[in-house]
Amino acid sequence: MRRPALLPLAHSLRKRGYATQLFTYSSLFDPTESAVAALAERLYLLGRVGPVHVVAHSLGGLMALEAYNRHAGLPDGRVVCLGSPLAGSAAARGLQRRGLGALSGRSGPLLRAGLARLPEGREIGMVAGSRPMGLGRLFGSLKGENDGTVAVAETRVPGLAAHAILPVSHTGLVFSAAAADLVQRFLGDGRF
Repeated sequence: MRRPALLPLAHSLRKRGYATQLFTYSSLFDPTESAVAALAERLYLLGRVGPVHVVAHSLGGLMALEAYNRHAGLPDGRVVCLGSPLAGSAAARGLQRRGLGALSGRSGPLLRAGLARLPEGREIGMVAGSRPMGLGRLFGSLKGENDGTVAVAETRVPGLAAHAILPVSHTGLVFSAAAADLVQRFLGDGRF
């Protein structure tokens, strides 16, 4: 999501005492490697004063975890993913099968495949949605509970420190007070 869409979540976390910064990238035009490198650079800079937590929505969670996988020495801190298809996205694969893979942008391969592995030594929590309202249902077979774009099963991978499901849509995760509460809890003590 672009920066303006994440403002409500950033504001909610600021009210809870967190200093927030937004990071944006173009998944349509920029290669995954560029976004991952830019995020790692930002994390290195922020980490000069202490731990840096990351809260990321959807593809942003994949990008953040790839940054930790590819760049050594990033600062300590927890990661909370909101509706990130860590096991790969059926909707993105469906777009590809229909010849519409370009709609997934230059990050399409990462989105379709998911992560090969979670970064070691990093506490990662996942908040998934279960309200099936979204366009992803039109392109991929979302089996079981889903948020309209990502299936809950696509958010579950071995090694997560915590996993929670809320009755919200994919986009609704960034506007949900309940999701912000879970983020705050996980950033505080590593569990929901």
